[in-house]
Amino acid sequence: SLAFTAGATASNTFVRSFETAPSCIGAANSRRGDSSLHLFPMASSSNGVCTATKAARGGASAVVALNHAVQATAEKTTVTPVENFRKDYTPPSNFVTSVEMDFNIRDGKTTVTSLLTVSTNPNALQHQNQDLVLDGDETSVSLLHLSINEKDLVEGIDYEIFPGKLVIKASTLTRPSCVVKTVVEIIPEENTQLQGLYKSGSAYCTQCEAMGFRRITYYPDRPDNMATFQRVRIEADKASYTVLLSNGNLIETGEVNEGGEGRHYSVWQDPFPKPSYLFCVVAGNLGSIRDTYITSSGRKVQLEIFGEFDNVKKLDYAMTSLKKSMKWDEDTFGLEYDLDVYNIVAVADFNMGAMENKGLNVFNNALVLADPDSATDQDYERVEGVIGHEYFHNWTGNRVTCRDWFQLTLKEGLTVFRDQEFSGDMGSKAVKRIETVKGLRGRQFAEDAGPMSHPVRPESYISMDNFYTATVYSKGSEVIRMYNTLLTPAGFRKGMDLYFKRHDGSAVTCDDFRAAMADANGFDLEQFSLWYSTPGTPTVTYSYSYDAKAGKFILTLTQKSKSAEPLHIPISTGLIEKATGKEVVPTTVLNLKQESQTFTFDGLNGDVVPSILRDFSAPIKLLPASGKEDESLFAFLAAHDTDGFNKWESGQKLYTSFIFKTMRGEQIDQAEAFVYEAFGRTLADETVTDYSIKAYALALPSESGLFEELDVIDPTAVRVARKKVKKMIARKFQRDIRAMYDHLTSDMEADNGEFKVDAVARGRRALRNVLLDYLCSISDTAEEQNAAADLALGHYNSASGLTDKMAAFQCLASMSGVAATARDEVIDKFYEFAKGNALAVDKWFMTQAIADLPDVLDRVKALASHPDFTMKNPNRFRSLISVFTMNSAPFHQETGEGYLFIGQKIAEVDKLNPQLSSRLASSLIQWRRYDSNRASLMKAELQKLATMKPISDDLFEIVTKGLK
Repeated sequence: SLAFTAGATASNTFVRSFETAPSCIGAANSRRGDSSLHLFPMASSSNGVCTATKAARGGASAVVALNHAVQATAEKTTVTPVENFRKDYTPPSNFVTSVEMDFNIRDGKTTVTSLLTVSTNPNALQHQNQDLVLDGDETSVSLLHLSINEKDLVEGIDYEIFPGKLVIKASTLTRPSCVVKTVVEIIPEENTQLQGLYKSGSAYCTQCEAMGFRRITYYPDRPDNMATFQRVRIEADKASYTVLLSNGNLIETGEVNEGGEGRHYSVWQDPFPKPSYLFCVVAGNLGSIRDTYITSSGRKVQLEIFGEFDNVKKLDYAMTSLKKSMKWDEDTFGLEYDLDVYNIVAVADFNMGAMENKGLNVFNNALVLADPDSATDQDYERVEGVIGHEYFHNWTGNRVTCRDWFQLTLKEGLTVFRDQEFSGDMGSKAVKRIETVKGLRGRQFAEDAGPMSHPVRPESYISMDNFYTATVYSKGSEVIRMYNTLLTPAGFRKGMDLYFKRHDGSAVTCDDFRAAMADANGFDLEQFSLWYSTPGTPTVTYSYSYDAKAGKFILTLTQKSKSAEPLHIPISTGLIEKATGKEVVPTTVLNLKQESQTFTFDGLNGDVVPSILRDFSAPIKLLPASGKEDESLFAFLAAHDTDGFNKWESGQKLYTSFIFKTMRGEQIDQAEAFVYEAFGRTLADETVTDYSIKAYALALPSESGLFEELDVIDPTAVRVARKKVKKMIARKFQRDIRAMYDHLTSDMEADNGEFKVDAVARGRRALRNVLLDYLCSISDTAEEQNAAADLALGHYNSASGLTDKMAAFQCLASMSGVAATARDEVIDKFYEFAKGNALAVDKWFMTQAIADLPDVLDRVKALASHPDFTMKNPNRFRSLISVFTMNSAPFHQETGEGYLFIGQKIAEVDKLNPQLSSRLASSLIQWRRYDSNRASLMKAELQKLATMKPISDDLFEIVTKGLK
């Protein structure tokens, strides 16, 4: 699955600052929770906190349990939150091996009947003859009937219901197998948590990872229970729900003739064993587009993408992306799709970005719908990437899944790496790498530095929802990339082949993956395993010298991390000759395995400059051992480095130094000269044919990226300095910037306004929009303000698609003085354009929430009362409330009003959707990184939330850890 990230909301939309969102937006990675360990079968609930505990602290089970026995137990019991530990994993004593289900969907009530074939686990001899423990959320599920082998069971004698659990006594089970029948009722229409079966618009759909299935029925809801869902029958009103879908292949459809109610049904079968988190059901009146794909072995696969009828015209790009993904996985990893059909459903209400349910993906509308009026270029790229991500999960996540939720990075880190490689091959590898690292530094490094810091494979959790994080996803993908770097792509492919050969159809661990990589290549990866258990961002320092007489270059690298033993860190390095600017040593992987290590390069004819950590070969911070950055080194590499990433990185270092010296009132002459030289050269360089690369090279570092360089963050000071530097550059190169802007405009006009999404068109728009941002920053006088407004309005009115329209809108939204009239005009104009298009309306809210205006908080408060705003739709909530926390200066204003506002919204949304509240609360837990005034105000909001009753488990964990 893909958690709904900053990239899927706002960050890449804002060309003005190339911002990256904080962790509250969603983490490479917000999501669900699951207790796979069953350490406390009589008390613990799905995510490790006893339901009785929730009641005691006024938590989620303050909602009346649908099972009265559970409610009575909850009222008598008080325990502390349960923390689950990876070291305590035990396999289940009983497996459900085969499942049949029947969904009878009616307005206001759905009845779910399940037949579970239960067998003794032959590999858990020490745990045999144990009770059968089925997970179930009593606030969602009401048990109507329970039997074994058609014999009705008696509560209190044959089984008992506890908070979060239904326990069937061992003496009731027949060995070696039996069939358990359950009948339950659920109310999807009241499910605002959007986990389990719920209603989105006119359609019913499910989200089961990680704790959702237990909100549908009683079941061993843990990833190591892989069962074959032999028959899933869905029945509903035919007129209202024309489409009835589930996992696998369609084997039967028909009319329900009883009672003349106009109902119909479909029956699905999935031949591949899967854990419950991959289960899916959809029922709705939906439109679709269809296509076919012929696999490499000649099989025909029916492809269909569903959505609301108004959205069907926006599905074509997703279909094209799906077919590209299928072909890429065959060509790159030899992996072919395995079912007869592949279905995707787009829904408006979805906590995540998308979900990889076997053969039936469910997507957030924002990551599958695309047309010129709804999607920017970044949106198109995300649609392609996320379609690929969910498809690639078919093998890395579905065919081979994770044994327990501590191993989440096994499927997510690996699949993120695969989707990044796919996106790079479909576009520009260099651009994709830059975008990836910007996101990693902007969010994951901050997570590493905060109270929720954890290894890519966490050692413990209370609520698993809180560990769908940038660390698990983004840093996890960097761990996979290091395998690829150490073993070479060919060696990595060998390891993947062995991994699937050994583990297809199994639930395994990160250690199993590492063993396959090591064994396939004869490569010792024992020390490398420390990456899975080490939290925080490692630091590597460097020093070097050149021995002219011997022709030797000596490089010393020293590492520091939270690991007790040194990590195995691949440091890709090249050498550039000082005299000629030519590369004399191509990229070489240095294996840093000791605390401090020296590497010698022989046979050199002259002094060289090192290019270290090429392509960002490890997720570390690289610093000079002296503690002082050498601007002349960065200037040289910005001009001569052959590595695309390091060339860009060197320019960013120059910008960063200039901004911080400006902020601190230090001497800027040399920094200014280096920046002007680099900017002017890049602007004039006609050999750079990739406009996207040039756009990134010219754009200043984001505020969030700059924050990562500071021990104590002053958001207002950073914003003021960054704006000042931008304006200085714009004034210095105004004529050249405008000339290039006009040249690009002429090229676009030559296309007669035709909208294209190829790499050339996207790059041209990206560069032109960066130039627009520079030109609009010149706004000190009334004359300059009018000129900026006129330019941006012209840009807006001539836009052929949403990318250019948004770039102009963002510039105008932050204008003041005499340009305020133009600002207000375009706000109204964009709303009229967006009305009826939910994705465009989301962008209307986003742009205003991120605007650089002194009264932006008052504007956000007013927008929270707008008729189009709702807290029940995750996209809309994030577009205004979560995005406001990205607007660092007003959110962190010294009065604390921003914190107070967000604290109130956290409390409100926690009652509806704990995943949204916990992610939003993450914006407050970094209080230690701010000055004492801001820190005390942020902490005060957390303290208020900690005493709130009721409070969800998700929010409870974030707040309590944030206060430690």
